[in-house]
Amino acid sequence: MKRLSMLAMTAQLALFGVAGAAHAQDAAGPIDVRILAINDFHGNLLPAGGIKIRDPKDPSKQITVPAGGSEAMATLVKQLKSGNKNSIFVAAGDLIGASPLLSALFHDEPTVESLSLMGLEASAVGNHEFDEGKDELLRMQNGGCHPKDGCAGPRPFGGAKYKYLAASTFDTATGKTVLPPYYVKEFEGVPVAFIGLTLKDTPGIVMPSGVAGLKFQDEAETVNALVPQIRAQGIETIVVLIHEGGFPTGDYNECPGISGPIVGIVKKLDKAVDLVISGHTHKAYNCQIDGRLVTSGDKFGSVVTNIDLKIDRKTRDLVQAKADNVIVDTAVYAKDPEQTKLIEEYQKVAAPLANRVVGRMSAALTKDESPSGETTLGNLIADSQLAATATERDGQALIAFMNPGGVRTDLPMKDEGKVTYAGLFAVQPFANSLVTVDLTGAQIKTMLEQQWINQPKPRILHVSKGFTYSWDNARPVGDRVLADSVKLNGKPLSMEASYRVTINNFLADGGDGFSVLKEGKNPLYGLFDIDAFAAYFAGNSPIEPVKLDRITRLN
Repeated sequence: MKRLSMLAMTAQLALFGVAGAAHAQDAAGPIDVRILAINDFHGNLLPAGGIKIRDPKDPSKQITVPAGGSEAMATLVKQLKSGNKNSIFVAAGDLIGASPLLSALFHDEPTVESLSLMGLEASAVGNHEFDEGKDELLRMQNGGCHPKDGCAGPRPFGGAKYKYLAASTFDTATGKTVLPPYYVKEFEGVPVAFIGLTLKDTPGIVMPSGVAGLKFQDEAETVNALVPQIRAQGIETIVVLIHEGGFPTGDYNECPGISGPIVGIVKKLDKAVDLVISGHTHKAYNCQIDGRLVTSGDKFGSVVTNIDLKIDRKTRDLVQAKADNVIVDTAVYAKDPEQTKLIEEYQKVAAPLANRVVGRMSAALTKDESPSGETTLGNLIADSQLAATATERDGQALIAFMNPGGVRTDLPMKDEGKVTYAGLFAVQPFANSLVTVDLTGAQIKTMLEQQWINQPKPRILHVSKGFTYSWDNARPVGDRVLADSVKLNGKPLSMEASYRVTINNFLADGGDGFSVLKEGKNPLYGLFDIDAFAAYFAGNSPIEPVKLDRITRLN
């Protein structure tokens, strides 16, 4: 019996030795880390139309998958985190700004609360985080009531529970970054650094008042300067969250032929940078650039990028990285009850203004571009701005121009053509004021040429009725507009004469690279753009889509 007991004990010890060795081997193996990422949420607490993808049944066609919104996204985030003890939820900027009415009415406090509730831990600042200036961004981080509108929500605003990161944005008065440059999180004792920053061209696409007193440095140079400081802390895995991006040609989880600023930035980054999570261009892609994984998750919460890393425990180096852009399909993912409750709380307060019917339309108005760059929605907005500033009292405008980036979404046909204030606000969420200025014909011609100069892609301005011109795609940049084709009510514009022109204050300050507009004389400030748009609907309903015959493209 004793001998049998000794044999049994020996066998048990042997088994224990095998199990112990296996356990030791597991402990020595790489750490699995899951990063979940979003970008360009823009306060879309409710789904905003979905995402276009290649039709799985017919690759020659595209389909639209209903996707987005905080309710389905929160559910997906929870599912992807489930069973992954080493996980983190991060973002690449523009979480707020250019938001639908539900969030914008409360200066995006609902969105900050929603993402905090979802467990977001860190986000780069995007250009739209500066829409209302540095102080408002700091209020988003730290909480407190709005300085003018007070505490308008259902409860006092406590600020973001996640960390905003601004490695490349410096306060010129102090010489320091306005927010921390990076965030570090440990996974089983191994630290990973997340550097956050926005594009260096932010001053050119944000209201000057929003970036007053701030300096935006080069993206790659900023990151590379931080690398030695981060590595000195024993950190070898470095992730960049950057609000700048690219333009792929493939489907949402691919990356053929990507172009745009992100390509050059990634190639200039220190080799110590392992992974780049990008945004800004509202595209979804899953790329390898210069030997590194580079991702982006579309816009408006339609995609969550699921990134799985393997990190060596001893060296702390990244061993492997792979990504999957997961569509936040509202038909697949249930509504998260906490998000639903938050939305309902804010909807109750917002309802009286949001649901007000301002007019009607006979058909959908869209951002779909003609070959020349016109859209039915853009032309209508330009017409509304001209109408709001045409009288002697309001500016005596003869022409109006609207920047395409300020038109954020389509105006779909629903409810027998009823159009609500909330619907119009979704189209024009910036609350820019209209400005009517004097411009010479030569300055207008220069402005039209600037649609192609120093632009990531052509920014064809929307033009009001009565103004027409032709451009030739075969001519060189800077000389594409045919001078004798630029006409007002059928008569050629005189290059020497002065004309009253209405634009929004973003363009008037030289936004989107239209620097010549800063030369406008005798400015007269008028209505907010959204109010002009609403007034046009009220006075001209039912609205019909206007013809796309104001701009002619040759070649």
